[in-house]
Amino acid sequence: MDKLDFKKLMKPYWQPAAGVFSLIEVPKFRYVMIDGVGDPNTSEDYQRAVQWLYGVSYALKFMSKADLAKDYGVAPLEGLWWARDMKHFAALGKDQWHWTAMIMQPAWIGPDQFERAVAKTRGKLGEPPASLRLEDLEEGLSVQIMHVGPYADEAATIARLHAEYLPANGLVETGHHHEIYLGDPRRTAPDKLRTVIRQPVRRA
Repeated sequence: MDKLDFKKLMKPYWQPAAGVFSLIEVPKFRYVMIDGVGDPNTSEDYQRAVQWLYGVSYALKFMSKADLAKDYGVAPLEGLWWARDMKHFAALGKDQWHWTAMIMQPAWIGPDQFERAVAKTRGKLGEPPASLRLEDLEEGLSVQIMHVGPYADEAATIARLHAEYLPANGLVETGHHHEIYLGDPRRTAPDKLRTVIRQPVRRA
């Protein structure tokens, strides 16, 4: 049985150059998603969302392997982030951040498999978050960059993206700030963490 390697398949979207902004057209991908509000470092809702995302994602992986003879590695955690007033996003307390935590799924995963995976995970974690869903996201034209280092040090790169790169290139943000967490903070030194920072845009 061949095992789908997301790291190779997703290389254009998960491996931008470090320290250099680049434009890319991001197609439609399928995700398991959960919404919430609050500081990801302290929010119980965020920690519960991550538990559920991985629980459902691994249930889907094993289901796909057993039922469809299609195996793959579970994709990394991703997040969409925003605030009611994006002009002050960086200055706001993290407890005021809105987020959608999500994990990408293969295109062949559909509603039936998702519902079965939720039912299986419910047996371990109890009732799921109300916003748990399977949904497609197509970001289209986007700017992205690889941030290497602690999550807390992303602010300077994000500020440079919005204050310098976008206006200099005639671009305007359209969707939510997007991060893809390629490193595991439990096993990786903070200065070695790799995070894709992405911003959907349109031409002004």
